[in-house]
Amino acid sequence: MFDPLLHQTIRSKLVSLLIANEELPFKALKESLEVTDGNLSSHLSKLEKEQYISIEKSFEGKRPKTVVSISAKGREAFDNYIETLKKFIEEN
Repeated sequence: MFDPLLHQTIRSKLVSLLIANEELPFKALKESLEVTDGNLSSHLSKLEKEQYISIEKSFEGKRPKTVVSISAKGREAFDNYIETLKKFIEEN
């Protein structure tokens, strides 16, 4: 069965980006995915709730900086998702 959390276009792309880069700033994710701040925040919250990602907030001077990284659980979930997708394709 497909992981419902990852079987959503923006979230699967988001996790793919994090796997390829380990961590990315919020702004880079937003630009790569071409989504609004609110939309990205919503997807990040869902992934963080399941511990697929971690979010680190800090400041650079007076500017807030948010960096998102993939967790071991998120990496494993994505690997399983890809394997399930491959099996589905092979069977159909």
